[in-house]
Amino acid sequence: MRTFQKPTVVISKCLEHAACRYDGTMIKSEVVEYLKPYVNFITVCPEMEIGLPAPREALRIVRDDDKADHLVLSKSGEEKTSEMLSFSDAFLKDLTDVDVDGFILKHRSPSCGFNDVKMYKGPGKSNIYPGKTSGVFGGRVKAYYDDYPVENEGRLRHFNIREQFLIGIFTLSTFREVKGSGALKALVKFHSENKYLFMALSPGTLKVMGKIVANHDKCSVEAVYTAYEVNLKKILLQPMNRSRNINALLHVYGYFKKDLSDEEKVYFLDNIELYMNKKIPLSVLIALLRSWVIRFDEPYLSTQTLFEPYPKELFNVTDSGKGL
Repeated sequence: MRTFQKPTVVISKCLEHAACRYDGTMIKSEVVEYLKPYVNFITVCPEMEIGLPAPREALRIVRDDDKADHLVLSKSGEEKTSEMLSFSDAFLKDLTDVDVDGFILKHRSPSCGFNDVKMYKGPGKSNIYPGKTSGVFGGRVKAYYDDYPVENEGRLRHFNIREQFLIGIFTLSTFREVKGSGALKALVKFHSENKYLFMALSPGTLKVMGKIVANHDKCSVEAVYTAYEVNLKKILLQPMNRSRNINALLHVYGYFKKDLSDEEKVYFLDNIELYMNKKIPLSVLIALLRSWVIRFDEPYLSTQTLFEPYPKELFNVTDSGKGL
């Protein structure tokens, strides 16, 4: 069983932390609730930070004829754009002194939303502008932290999206601990233990990271870590897909081919086909391979993060309906 460093995640304060939404309520989120014991949360309510009370007049994004977006009070039309931009930039610049691993932002919020915010043609009873945009704070988060896991509580109800987010924040948190050691040996160990997880995400990027760790050019340790971190963030944003998952699973399966019975081999390959056809979740195959790691006492595979990329207590197969 792995031990995990707690990731640090910036979160919209209205999500399970405070009754600070425009209508004076707090938003319930099952995902956020069960993350609390395993994550260090930094909470922020940008709207209250610029002096708005709770409850308050709702904000909205208004797009003008020149396609410029403005944050305004929904009834009066009072501008809040510059205030929100000033706060957002100041807050995010201060965060550079904090080891942040990801963000969970309120979806559809004119302040915190990052890709799903409605646009209006004006305040009051006005038409909705076609398309969606980012909220002011959410947009600045994406600008400052475009290579970090950034999600909203709505998308985190989707199993696959939630799993990728959890893999991202816990892997980055572990890497921070490794980086803090300043030792190349620790990075080699980290890369080795993550080999099959990274293979499932992007075999090509895995090869690039392997060359960086090998350090044939005799770069400084600091330069190696810097180059590795760039590619680590890149690989963690690669969504898993079935073909790449199967590629990684078959590489692990190769360790046991000589030891398994013909019936076991057929059973495994039949389950690969079921997974490819969306009949079973990935966890079935992971559990089967893990049982063989234990049975055949394979020490290298026993440390692979593919089998437990985040705390097993957070594994939850509930889904928004889009499928595992």
